[in-house]
Amino acid sequence: MKVLSIVETAYRATAEEQDDTILWLNTMFKGADLDVSILLRGNAVNYLVNGQDASGLSFGGLELTHPPKIDEDIATLLDKGVPVHYVAEDLADRGIPTDKLVDGVKPVHRGELPALLGQYDQVWHW
Repeated sequence: MKVLSIVETAYRATAEEQDDTILWLNTMFKGADLDVSILLRGNAVNYLVNGQDASGLSFGGLELTHPPKIDEDIATLLDKGVPVHYVAEDLADRGIPTDKLVDGVKPVHRGELPALLGQYDQVWHW
C-alpha cells in the first residue's frame, strides 16, 4: 500500500515534544515498512527551511529544554527514502526562497496535486 501523508498544520505539539508528532509518526511508519511519502502544504512548508533554531524559546518562565529541529527531521525522512514534496505556491506565498530548503525535497504545483494524489492508495491529511 502506498500512502501520501499531507501535513498542513505546522508546529503541532512542538512545545511539548522535541519534534512534530506527525513527522515522527511517519518516520515510525517507514520503519515498519510502510511505503509512505510526505506532502507539506500551508504553514508546514516552513519545516523545509534549513538551519532553524528554536533554542532560547520560552513561554513565560518555561524554557524549552529540547527545542525541535524539524529541518533535521525532514532530512532524516529523506535519508530513510521517504519522498518529501511541498506545494510550491505555499512556499512562495510565505516568501521562502528555494535555496534555503533542505536538500532533496521536491516541489509540486497546486495544479499538479490531483495527479500526485492519484499515485497513492491512501491519502492521509493532518
